[in-house]
Amino acid sequence: MPLLTRRKFLQASAAVAVTGGLAVSADAAIFEPNRPQLVRIDVPLARLSAAWDGFTIAQLSDFHYDEHFSVVPIRRAIEIVNGLHPHLVVLTGDFVTVPYGAEYLHNAKQGASAAEPCAQLLGQLRAPFGRVAILGNHDVGSDPARVVEALHAQGIPVLRNWAMPLEQAGARLWLCGLDDVIEGKPDLQVTLKPIPRNEPVVLLLHEPDAADHVARYPVDLQLSGHSHGGQVRLPLLGAPFLPSMARKYPWGLHCIGGLTLYTNIGLGTIRVPVRLNCPPEITLLTLRAAAGTGR
Repeated sequence: MPLLTRRKFLQASAAVAVTGGLAVSADAAIFEPNRPQLVRIDVPLARLSAAWDGFTIAQLSDFHYDEHFSVVPIRRAIEIVNGLHPHLVVLTGDFVTVPYGAEYLHNAKQGASAAEPCAQLLGQLRAPFGRVAILGNHDVGSDPARVVEALHAQGIPVLRNWAMPLEQAGARLWLCGLDDVIEGKPDLQVTLKPIPRNEPVVLLLHEPDAADHVARYPVDLQLSGHSHGGQVRLPLLGAPFLPSMARKYPWGLHCIGGLTLYTNIGLGTIRVPVRLNCPPEITLLTLRAAAGTGR
């Protein structure tokens, strides 16, 4: 048997390294972005009445619709959510993408051309308490009127500084939505004004890091997106890039004073259709009544 020379050993090692690198690249670019991960979480809320204990909310976010890439995980997510039979579905923004460099090319509105096909897909979602949406920074930065119109055409209301009560067994749960923090004109004080102080509030707000401000108000749960989880997470280093307003609370569950925040890492991708160690997410939140003194 011939001896393995140093040169052949180096060549073989290089081949293995290249093959491994290609495999990782293929998974990041082809497979992982198309495999939505279901995250189930129980959320105890001190002001939630027993009438709402066990109420389920499916959250989807950051769709960034395009006909080649994000359409695949969006379709799969819709199938999964409908199979879960949630009570309510919330969509926390960024249905479209502002083209790169749009601020210089003056073509930001072109991104909103994805609003109609995205909304048509999301119109397939089913829940007894309906589907509710807010806008993200890309929606407001493109053509918000077109995005809102597309969603309304599918029976999906868009909350922009608006509160709506859900009623069950003589008890109310308030669902609120703010305009986008980065591109819009959010007004939390106006949004919360019609809500009695002792009734629980779920707030939809695209950017999670606004939670530090929200925690000063009588809001029980904030549901956000925006971060994409960074799209790429490296061992020991985490996400090399996170957008502004999503660097403090980029994913998962957080408690800020009496406020509970959950950040969904989204379904789509932006600029580069790659995810690594950061698969697209479907969140199923189950609200739980918890003993407490309220806020």
